[in-house]
Amino acid sequence: MTLRTFLKPFFHASFALAALALSGCKSSQQGDPAPPPAQVIQVSDMNLLTLDQNDVAKFPVVTADKIEEASDLNATGSVFPDVSREVPVISLANGRVVDIKARLDDNVKKDQLLFQVQSPDISTAFNAYLKTVNDEQLANKADIRAQDLFQHGALSQAMVEQAGAAEKDAKADLAAAEEQLKILGVDKNHPGSVVNVYAPISGVVIGQNITNAAAAGVALSGSATAFTIADLSTVWILCDVYENDIPKLQLGQQARIKIGAYPDRPLTGIISDIGPILDPSLRTAKVRIQVRNPGFLKLGMFVTATFTSMKKETHTVVPGEAILHLHDRDWVFVPSGGNNFKRTEVHVGQIVGGSRQVILSGLAPGQQVVKNALLLDTAGNH
Repeated sequence: MTLRTFLKPFFHASFALAALALSGCKSSQQGDPAPPPAQVIQVSDMNLLTLDQNDVAKFPVVTADKIEEASDLNATGSVFPDVSREVPVISLANGRVVDIKARLDDNVKKDQLLFQVQSPDISTAFNAYLKTVNDEQLANKADIRAQDLFQHGALSQAMVEQAGAAEKDAKADLAAAEEQLKILGVDKNHPGSVVNVYAPISGVVIGQNITNAAAAGVALSGSATAFTIADLSTVWILCDVYENDIPKLQLGQQARIKIGAYPDRPLTGIISDIGPILDPSLRTAKVRIQVRNPGFLKLGMFVTATFTSMKKETHTVVPGEAILHLHDRDWVFVPSGGNNFKRTEVHVGQIVGGSRQVILSGLAPGQQVVKNALLLDTAGNH
């Protein structure tokens, strides 16, 4: 493109504007209230480059090819606990918290003491237990006496059976009272007013709803769950995938995980669920990836998941040097007849074969493009 060719539209525009200004001033001096009609100045296409005919051969063109392969799909997501590995910790004994042995974010072991509750339920349950012990002892003696009298012919068969049934009922009541003490965490041989609550699994405390001197239990507290413990050896990564990309995924498909905080420590996971409900505003579905936690994954971390499509697609490919990267956008130069070349925006994909660039949109197989876009752009700017 010559300097005169490049500046010619601007000379025309400047001349027209100057003439329009002079005309306006003259009309004002003459008192003419009606301005002249506006003139429209046509500006040439800024994406169109025109070269000297002798320079066209310096910029050879190539034909865009096509390739069939499974494309990659990227989605952002965050780390969440596996809800199947979350366990609530509750106190079945209602009362007041007298001591807390663990805190939020602590790592705890199974059967580790978490907190203690002073509960009036213990005395009630223990009193019931003592009464059932006495009732069972009395029923047992009555059963033995009835059997002895029956053997000596002093008691009927019906009375013996009645005494035996009473003994069985007393034993059942005693067993139920003992079980109630076990549920509350009370040793029947060493009862006390304080109940110990232990960790049901090993993991991390991810939720805490109690403090010292607070109410605890399923009846007194605002939340029955005192702690929530999560086993983080396996975690979930929840990603948002657009509805048009959902057919490319399926359950059991592998995903490559890249963590923003640890870019040099990639992981792999498996798709365990594709959400059945779309976000009405974003038109995305939640895709759940199950990942084994090597120890450095933390809840809430941002990650990028890469999926390889389950079906192959046809894409356009051109040499990598045919792509011009300008202002965060990608362009190619397409011959536009004679010595003209049109700069056309494209959306690029991954690099294949080491030096070829996949074109997702903006260019079709069979179209011609300038082989070296940067060289042509540099020449055009001069």
